[in-house]
Amino acid sequence: MNKQQPDKYGQVMLLLTALVLLMGSFRMLPSENAFTVPVRPNIIVILADDMGYSDLGCMGSEISTPNLDQLAANGLLMTQFYNAGRCCPTRASLLTGLYQHQAGVGDMTENRGVPAYQGYLNKQCVTIAEVLREAGYTTAMTGKWHVGERPEHWPQRRGFTHFYGLPQGGGAYFYPFLVNRQVWENDRQVTPDSNTFYSTDAFSAYAAQFIEKQKNSSSPYFLYVAYVAPHFPLQAKAEDIRRYRGKYKAGFEAIRQQRFARMKALGILAPSVPLSPAEELVKNWESLAEAEKDTFDLKMAIYAAQVESMDRGIGKIVEQLKKTNQLNNTLILFLSDNGGESAHAYPVKGADGPIGSAKSWASYGASWANVSNTPFRLYKGLTYEGGIITPLIAHYPNKIALKQLSRQPGHIIDLVPTLLELTGARYPSTYQGNDVLPLAGESLATLFKGQQKPLNRNLYWEHEGNRAVRQGKWKLVSRYPENRWSLYDLANDPTELNDLSNRHPDKVKKFANQYETWASRTGVIPWTEVISHRK
Repeated sequence: MNKQQPDKYGQVMLLLTALVLLMGSFRMLPSENAFTVPVRPNIIVILADDMGYSDLGCMGSEISTPNLDQLAANGLLMTQFYNAGRCCPTRASLLTGLYQHQAGVGDMTENRGVPAYQGYLNKQCVTIAEVLREAGYTTAMTGKWHVGERPEHWPQRRGFTHFYGLPQGGGAYFYPFLVNRQVWENDRQVTPDSNTFYSTDAFSAYAAQFIEKQKNSSSPYFLYVAYVAPHFPLQAKAEDIRRYRGKYKAGFEAIRQQRFARMKALGILAPSVPLSPAEELVKNWESLAEAEKDTFDLKMAIYAAQVESMDRGIGKIVEQLKKTNQLNNTLILFLSDNGGESAHAYPVKGADGPIGSAKSWASYGASWANVSNTPFRLYKGLTYEGGIITPLIAHYPNKIALKQLSRQPGHIIDLVPTLLELTGARYPSTYQGNDVLPLAGESLATLFKGQQKPLNRNLYWEHEGNRAVRQGKWKLVSRYPENRWSLYDLANDPTELNDLSNRHPDKVKKFANQYETWASRTGVIPWTEVISHRK
């Protein structure tokens, strides 16, 4: 009997050990009212299209954006967050954590026969959806893809289990569209109801439905919501337009000055920051005929309506998170892909209806884009601040303290490293048999704790020959085709008004050489060579 007791004791201990191991294999879920933080957060990345620096209420705008303003007030607002200057390149960097050229999308979706400019995501990168799906996340996307137009390059082949939206590009609000765009749900083309479909609403509804379906899941999720709004064409619901009609008859400069004053009052800009002069493309409001003023008022009213509609949709997403008790453990990131667009909308067949309608193919133009980009110079596609800087809102109640405002620079390449740190997902060195390039960005997660992250690195830009380097407070920038470097001290001259290149030729040479080294490493070639290649 005494000899058998150790055996029984050992059996009991083995059983208890097995039970402990079994319990440890399950992810413990919090009770409905618990505030304990689960291991991995849900993640929602929301991307606006062509929204300027000052177009949100929390950034000084007169446009009604209460939902985004509330997210900013209850989280972190970064006022110096950089993008890649245009839609496709920014999306490539956002998804991969690489400079766009490294991912194969140095320009747009045209394949120019050069690896860095092939127009779709290559095999030397992995998307954040691919990495997180490998880590047990459910992955979904809704909206505009635009980093590969052929089916083999669509979201479903790059890590997204669920997809609803436009694989090719934007320019689509009311259905039927004026351009060749189709709506797809996974691998099935769908035909929207022409009486009710409005893409902003449809993408918001899909996102909310996805959140509802995930409420009882034991797996966290990654949701990428890429709106078309407020990219041209100017198309919005009549009731939304009416709310802004007449509000813009004060004119371009008056609205810009009002935004500028509010930005300083909100602490977005330091008191010493000067407003850049109106750009050359900006029209003189007082010289316009009354009919022209009315048309410009209408255009900006429609643009504002598009922004408000997007904000309303984001409100529905947040409300669904609240209803399903998911808000506290969900990281929401909101940003824009570039600054305001100065170019006129290119002509398309069938665009013969009133501005704002389903047959409208108008843009708001350079004059209003200059207002959108207050207080900065120039526009989308260029590497001056007006083209490449946008706010980033980060909202995560379980991790981010309320009402944080940061002027710390960040870059679109930093999002993937940030999400990897927060989720604990592993970035691979190889994926599906291909070597993967190391990440170009750095995690910004320390900012979520209210800590500053010193910018001890260079940041680089190139888009269609427009170039820039930022190191600390210094920025070297050039515009194609002049290709002449200008140097700015952003700490004292954030609106890039005082070119110091003649005073600091040593810095110009140093940063220019660093740019060339970066360009060689990432596959950047002179724009004249890019456009000379055939498909």
